[in-house]
Formats: sequence, C-alpha cells, structure tokens
Amino acid sequence: MIKNVELVSVDARRFTKSGERVANVRIDHNSTVTMITELNNKEANVDFRFTANYQGMGLIKIEGRILYEGDAAALSRQWGSESKMPDQVASEIHTAVMGTCIPEAVMLARDLRLPPPIPMPQVNIGKGPQAKPGSGIEVA
Repeated sequence: MIKNVELVSVDARRFTKSGERVANVRIDHNSTVTMITELNNKEANVDFRFTANYQGMGLIKIEGRILYEGDAAALSRQWGSESKMPDQVASEIHTAVMGTCIPEAVMLARDLRLPPPIPMPQVNIGKGPQAKPGSGIEVA
C-alpha cells in the first residue's frame, strides 16, 4: 500500500525555440525505481524517476520518493538481490508514480509550451518484449 508520494526534484527543459514547428512529436514516458530502502519490517522508501522525453524537443524529469507499507523486508531483500519487485507491488508503485507525475508534467509542459504528455500511459508489469531488465515495467 502506498502511504505517501513526495517529489524531491523537478527538471524541465525545452530544446527547440518557441514557435519552432516540430512535426510528429513522439513523447516517451518512463517510470524507474532507483532504490528501495527498508525503514522497518512494514515500511520502505522507494525512490523513483519519471521522465517524459519529447525526442529532441524537450525533456521533463521528476524524481521522488514513495513511502510503501507492506512486507518491506521481503521487498527490500528482493530488490537488493534481483533489482526487481513482485508484479503486484511494482504495478502499484508505478501507477502511483504515473498518477502523481503526469499531472505535474502537464503543468510543466504548459509552462514550456510543449505538448501535454497525455493520455496517461498504461502500466503493464512483466509483460511484453520491451520490459526493461530488472524493472519489470513496460510503459506503452
């Protein structure tokens, strides 16, 4: 269970000049867990990074921390040995990251005059050939 989501860093950049037209902008979203730290048997801090890459037009990067409540000892152990999480936990964490970061990215995109990074991407845990090794996530 997700108890709290805290943003710790926001970086947004536009690489093209304002008014410069770019045809067919591709926006790639990525949610990555960077570290899991056990606080006690029932709580763990999960550090994450969210990026919305506008393929040469701009980049939005948001880093944060989630307070996870559950079997923190097992989660931390599995992350330490395999750099992965159980599918159910990974789905819950990545969905929380997207749910928090997409609205923030929309506001940043507006300020930088970039297209909004929506619709909200679907989180598919452990499925498909594009899943990143160790993360167990594919964002379509």
